[in-house]
Amino acid sequence: MRKPVMFALVAVIILLAGATSVLYMRYQKTSADYASTKSEQEKTQARYDQTIQAVAEIQDSLNAISFGEASVQMRSGDLQAEQRLSGPNGREALDRIALLRAGILRSKARIQQLESSMKTNGTKIAGLEKMIKNLKSTVSEKEGLIAQLSGQVDSLQTEVTGLASTVQETQDTLRIRDQTLEERRRELATVYYIVGKKKDLRDAGVVVAKGGVLGLGKTLQPLGSSNETAFTALDTDQETVVRVSAPKAKVLSAQPASSYELKLVDGQMELHIVNPMEFRKVKQLVILAG
Repeated sequence: MRKPVMFALVAVIILLAGATSVLYMRYQKTSADYASTKSEQEKTQARYDQTIQAVAEIQDSLNAISFGEASVQMRSGDLQAEQRLSGPNGREALDRIALLRAGILRSKARIQQLESSMKTNGTKIAGLEKMIKNLKSTVSEKEGLIAQLSGQVDSLQTEVTGLASTVQETQDTLRIRDQTLEERRRELATVYYIVGKKKDLRDAGVVVAKGGVLGLGKTLQPLGSSNETAFTALDTDQETVVRVSAPKAKVLSAQPASSYELKLVDGQMELHIVNPMEFRKVKQLVILAG
């Protein structure tokens, strides 16, 4: 009787030991699975937090892309805007658009990196996917605004170029008109004079001796010579004094006597024009120095 009982007890003990061993192994496996699951959960949470932070940073970057200064009152026909685009500010507007476009490109690159990272990590959370979708929508909106802004700048620059051409043409027209007016003024105001002794004037072919009896009592009279090289031009709007290097002088040409005065200054005679309008009605001035 005692042997069978002993065998039974031994069998029970062996069974208990086996069961205990199995339970222990299961416990260890469960603990390991729990630790692995917890570690994976922590990694997932960390990736989620990183993704949320990246989304927030991208959104902040997009929010920082402001169109307030660049798209301002750039209306077609706005003269002030056109003037701003014609100088250094035009370059600033283009630089501003380039910076905006660069900011958009950086945001798109970060969104692509974020999507690639989520795909690699197997992260698939509806909330995050919606955030990324919203980011893409914001990027598309900003790109549309930049395209619109670029179009406005191009249009205004075309108008500025046209205005610059018109202004240049107007300036050329005014310059030609001013030149024509100046030439006409100078033509009207200019007289041509010659000063010399009797022999000098005769040799220059600008006077001739006429009248008198038997060669006596002849007077010198101007010929109205076409020998322009013998005369000196005088713009009576600018100069009103003709100096004679002699103590005596006589005007032989037909200028009205009331339009000028002969004055002795420091021993030398000077002709002072007192009425240029009347004086220059006769274009050639011949002065006999004696």
